[in-house]
Amino acid sequence: MNPIASALMTTAAEPAAVLHDNPLLTYRDAIPFDRIQAAHVVPAVRAALAQAADELNAIIQLNGPRTYDNTVGALEEVSERMGRVIRPVGHLSSVMDTPDLRQAWQTVLPEISAFNARLALNPELWAAVKAYAGTDHARALQGVRARHLEKVVLEFRRAGADLPPEQKERVEALRVELSQLGQTYANHVLDSTNAWELVLTDEAELEGLPESARAQARASAAAKGVDGWRFTLQLPSYQPFMQYAARRDLRQRMYDAYMNRAADGPHDNRPVLRRILAVRRELAGILGFADWADYTLEDSMAGSGARAVEFEADLVARTRPVWQRQIAELEAFARAELGLNEMAPWDMSYAIEQMRRARYDLDAEALRPYFPLDRVLEGLFEIARRLFGVRVQPRRVDEVWHPDVGFYDVFDEAGSLLGGFYADWYPREEKRGGAWMGGLVVGGPRAEGWKPHLAVVAANVSPPEGGRPALLNHREVQTVFHEFGHLLHHVLSRVEVPALGGTRVATDWVELPSQIMENWTWERPALDLFARHWDTGEPIPEALFQKMKAARVHMGAHLQMRQLSFGTMDLELHVHFDPASGEDPVQRAQRVMEGFHTRPEYAHDHFVTSFAHIFSGGYGAGYYSYLWSEVLDADAFSRFEREGLFSREVGRDFVEHVLSQGDAADPAELFRRFMGRDPDPAALLRRNLGV
Repeated sequence: MNPIASALMTTAAEPAAVLHDNPLLTYRDAIPFDRIQAAHVVPAVRAALAQAADELNAIIQLNGPRTYDNTVGALEEVSERMGRVIRPVGHLSSVMDTPDLRQAWQTVLPEISAFNARLALNPELWAAVKAYAGTDHARALQGVRARHLEKVVLEFRRAGADLPPEQKERVEALRVELSQLGQTYANHVLDSTNAWELVLTDEAELEGLPESARAQARASAAAKGVDGWRFTLQLPSYQPFMQYAARRDLRQRMYDAYMNRAADGPHDNRPVLRRILAVRRELAGILGFADWADYTLEDSMAGSGARAVEFEADLVARTRPVWQRQIAELEAFARAELGLNEMAPWDMSYAIEQMRRARYDLDAEALRPYFPLDRVLEGLFEIARRLFGVRVQPRRVDEVWHPDVGFYDVFDEAGSLLGGFYADWYPREEKRGGAWMGGLVVGGPRAEGWKPHLAVVAANVSPPEGGRPALLNHREVQTVFHEFGHLLHHVLSRVEVPALGGTRVATDWVELPSQIMENWTWERPALDLFARHWDTGEPIPEALFQKMKAARVHMGAHLQMRQLSFGTMDLELHVHFDPASGEDPVQRAQRVMEGFHTRPEYAHDHFVTSFAHIFSGGYGAGYYSYLWSEVLDADAFSRFEREGLFSREVGRDFVEHVLSQGDAADPAELFRRFMGRDPDPAALLRRNLGV
């Protein structure tokens, strides 16, 4: 038995019949999501790991001269074949969480983590890669293959390939534990979110809430078999309540529940996040880094934790004066118009909305009838066609995980298929919160021809209710455009190496393609393509549009400071906080957040126990990247503003230098190719703050 496979033997071999009939192992193109059951997961994943172990052993024992294809390329193919089995399961755990699937996923997750850790720590495999890297053949590589080899060598070293055996064992154990902790954290957030509800039976308690929020709450109550109106901590329910509900005591109940999710009881994430921070710091130390931020950001645009901290601090300093002025104006308004002598956090969204109405005569709900989801998608696809030359076409696919899920093919201007994507828009209790794009297959040019990309776009926007279509608020429209920007980055990738394709890039670069798309949701020519009243078909009245534009920077510094608070707290925990000190990381996070609240005591919640982005979502020490990428997107969009909102020439350049490139070149160089210079941070301040 080969040395890798022997290290993976944890259970007896599965019966051949179980593997033969397993949809995770037998599908070719379309993923049979409708047939994948929890019982398929463990045998399929273990079979994939065993096959990968055999393939890795073949790379190690290769006879003859080493080449890119039989060493580095072969290693990449092993990873991609294994991903065909693992990625669909990971996706299902996010959108159709059931007790059986959760148990199956948690069973194999440590085995997957152990395999990946051992792969990078295997001395024979590392010797094979180094042997090839030292050849004339390797030194003659150019372009994406040269970059891929450089990245592979770097990742082996970053993973600890040169460590002594006892430290390798510790690295493996820590990586396995970290994967389990992240999944536990995510499960706790989902379960605690679903465990809480607010059911109201007196219509007077709904004062201030728009009809759309009331209708959703009625439908939610009916679905649960209860009378009245049911509100939950899922964002399409929570956000309108905080923004419109006149009953301050009820807003406080909702706020306290949301900000203290997963903070006690059976879903308590306090010990979990403490352990995550400890494991990350120990792992970074073994691998030769001062902290987790320096480790994770080494290959990012920022390059180090110190540079990320500097970026956050600089933006905080630029934003704080405007924020303080805006908060003072909001507090004065709340005292004079709302009778709030002391504005608390649960008053913030409500007061901002009331002040927006008073200043701009704009009710954000007035825009909702103009954003039916189907027309938003039609307009989005038309904008993508005009800018980037892609055609998006729906196709009936029955092999989906839920009846609400749709599927679309994406073609280029010549009519060639680039790939496809699933779309899952509405919230469910078994689906995690937030919005995301996930790459299921990274396609692109291959020796045998073009391999189609495959992805999923998921969100939790306002669902249809009362016989009306799904009507989105403007923030939800931005979310749809945002995730589609990620999708374009994925399906327009022309990189021949999957590891460097699509969105497999640094986190402070990956948000540029997504965030730049949001800009078109503010432009009249773009809105006229889709913003039509769901019933009458009328476009947004010009007076309403002008109010919307005028209100764009309303409390913009507050929103920017909110993002900065998350990034600053993230870096504090991953750079300065020492888990070995015995200090409570929740209290440390609260102290950081004190500087971003109107009163220090308002920061003393447990938001960090549900901050899934940094503890289970891949953004640990990387949350700063949202604003880093906003600097890039605000500046990059200025070229469209100058040369044409639908300029095919500028769109073609964006595809050529950004969307098609993945990680084939240094991101800073790609930006310079598109803009002809380095980024200008002033563009962000002009757009978000009006200064």
